[in-house]
Amino acid sequence: MGVYTYRPAEGHGLAHDPFKAIVAPRSIGWIGTLAPDGRRNLAPYSYFTALSDAPPLIGFSSMGWKHSAANCAATGEFTWNLVSRELAEVMNATSTTRDVDEFDAAGLEAAASLEVAAPRVAAARVSFECRVTQQVALVDAAGAPAGAFLTIGQVVAVHIDDALLADGVYHTAAAQPVLRAGGPTAYYGIDETHRFDLRRPD
Repeated sequence: MGVYTYRPAEGHGLAHDPFKAIVAPRSIGWIGTLAPDGRRNLAPYSYFTALSDAPPLIGFSSMGWKHSAANCAATGEFTWNLVSRELAEVMNATSTTRDVDEFDAAGLEAAASLEVAAPRVAAARVSFECRVTQQVALVDAAGAPAGAFLTIGQVVAVHIDDALLADGVYHTAAAQPVLRAGGPTAYYGIDETHRFDLRRPD
């Protein structure tokens, strides 16, 4: 078996950086925020994950100090909205870098939150309301700025479509989450046929 090896600092030498394809699929952080002047912002982040369950913490990383990170710094709040398959195309439309209200530009209805002022996506089957706990300017191994900013938020309210709950258990595949993969255009979905179960050893 051959092995393709490269040092990232010297370039990967491939048609597309494989890093994002290897660390995949990744849940999408569809982040809703408010600017200090009240303008709404909605943007998808593929560098997103859950970080803790007690307390529930999630985080997204912005490559550059973009509107979402700046709004989080100014207001201390954001929402996360689940991207299910039926919302994939409209989610993609909100990835614009233009200075616009993405809810209006993408034709999305916003829903009011309970605990924060940041808007939710009304059509999202799951939403989290979050308060910012940390923002970290990421650095490389030498301590130099990486140009990326990690925003971490504590989930203070959760909204779930009742249809995704059966006997008190949330069914991941039923939500048809959209997952980001490698290459410039690749996304994936999941379904129940891909499920398998493992129990942790004692």
